[in-house]
Amino acid sequence: MQNAGDGTRERPGLSRDKVLQKALEIADKKGIAALSIRSLAGAMGTKPMTLYYYVANKDQILDGLVDLVFAEIATPEPGREWKEQMRRRAHSAREVLRRHPWAVGLLESRKAPGPATLKHHEATLGTLRAGGFTVQQTARAYSLLDSYIYGFALQEAALPIAGGEPMAEVAGPIMERFATGEYPYMVEIATQVVMQPGYDYGDEFTHGLELILGALESTPDIS
Repeated sequence: MQNAGDGTRERPGLSRDKVLQKALEIADKKGIAALSIRSLAGAMGTKPMTLYYYVANKDQILDGLVDLVFAEIATPEPGREWKEQMRRRAHSAREVLRRHPWAVGLLESRKAPGPATLKHHEATLGTLRAGGFTVQQTARAYSLLDSYIYGFALQEAALPIAGGEPMAEVAGPIMERFATGEYPYMVEIATQVVMQPGYDYGDEFTHGLELILGALESTPDIS
């Protein structure tokens, strides 16, 4: 079996799935900027030309990676209670994006979405429609939920916390810059919220999500 593009024969032991899984590993460890046909071939112990049998270019790799990420996110079930399904999907998406932070800006960027991506979108839309949302309301609800999920994931990934440090340990040095008294509201938030024992910024996700779901439930007819 040959690839019409370069005549490379399929290499025993390799497959498109294995190539994409290795690409996912590189992206998770080093970031998406470190991923290329050359770096991927090196990690797999083969030559770049061999990989062209499975992926024609980096765009195809990115398409495949996005599909792998969507496959990890819990798929809503149309016909079941819409709010619970959106809640389940949102928490799952956040956890997946914590594992793959590089994917936040890519999930909605692909022009050739794969089957897992299409299945996920279709199921999400179907769940909202089955829950009583009109077509216009469905589009707006989906946009609002994804804006919140992706935005939170992006902000969470950017927090200056490394190695599981408590937020209070990170905030401590910053507090030294507030000694002038110029930032009373920042001091208030830091001392009464952020630096309190057990505070976890991630807990804010649930609070915001419930506000959104409650608003969608109580005002579904906003035009």
